[in-house]
Amino acid sequence: MKLTFLGTGTSQGVPVIGCRCAVCRSADERDRRLRTAAMVEHNGKRIVIDAGPDFRQQMLREGVEHLDAILLTHEHKDHTGGIDDVRAFNFVDYPTIHTMHIFANAPTVATLKKDFDYAFAVDKYRGVPVIELHTIDEQCPFSVAGIEVVPIVGHHSDRFRSVGYRFGRLAYITDFSAIDPAEEAKLSGVEVLVVNSLRWEPHDSHFSVAEALELIERVKPQRAYLTHMSHRIGLHAEAEERLPDGVKFAYDGLKVEINE
Repeated sequence: MKLTFLGTGTSQGVPVIGCRCAVCRSADERDRRLRTAAMVEHNGKRIVIDAGPDFRQQMLREGVEHLDAILLTHEHKDHTGGIDDVRAFNFVDYPTIHTMHIFANAPTVATLKKDFDYAFAVDKYRGVPVIELHTIDEQCPFSVAGIEVVPIVGHHSDRFRSVGYRFGRLAYITDFSAIDPAEEAKLSGVEVLVVNSLRWEPHDSHFSVAEALELIERVKPQRAYLTHMSHRIGLHAEAEERLPDGVKFAYDGLKVEINE
C-alpha cells in the first residue's frame, strides 16, 4: 500500500496570501503546502482523501489519470471545494462516463448536495459532475474498490466532527482537536499514523504539535507523520529537528510505503 501526501497545509495553504514571514518566503519546496489531502493506492486501486480547492493541481502534479473514489473527512471548503473538478475523470473517455463515488458522513453529504446542487438536480445541464454519494455509518467499516475502510471519528470543534480512516496498517486523521477513547482504540496496531498538527501553540479546533505527539505516544505506531500545518509551524528544515524519533512533518508529494 502506498500513501501520497497531496497537500499538507491548513485552510489558507502556505504561503499565505500577503504574508511576508520567513516560511511564506522560503525557497524550500517542503515549505510550500497545498490544502490537506492524500491518496491511497493498493492493488491497482486509487482512493483520494479530501478534494479541496487544490484538487485539480494535485491530480495534475501526480499524473493521476484514473480515480476509483473519494473519501471526505468533513464538510469544510478546504476539504471539499474542488469537487466540481471530478468532471475531468467523468468525461475523460467520453462517450463512456465514469461515475465518481464519494463517501462521507451525513453532514458532509448534506453540504455537498447544497453546495453542488447542480450536480444532483433532476434536470441537469450538460457537463455537470457525475457523482454517486455514499453516506457512511461512522461506526461501521465499509469497502471502497475492494479496500476495507474503518472510520475513526474525532471532534473538530463543539460544532463539527471529522472522520479519519484506517486502511489496514495505515491510519489517516485530520482536523481533530480531540478523540474519544473508543475511537482511539481503533488505531491500535497501525504501522503508520498520520495526524494533523496545526501549529505549536494550542488551538480550539485542531491538534497542536504537542497534542498530536501525545496521541502518537499513546498509539505507538512504527512511523508517524504530521499534516495540516500552518506557516506558524516554522521552516520545515528547522521544525523537524524538534520532533522525536519516528515522527516527521509530512510535505507535499511525500510518498510512504506501508507493509500489508
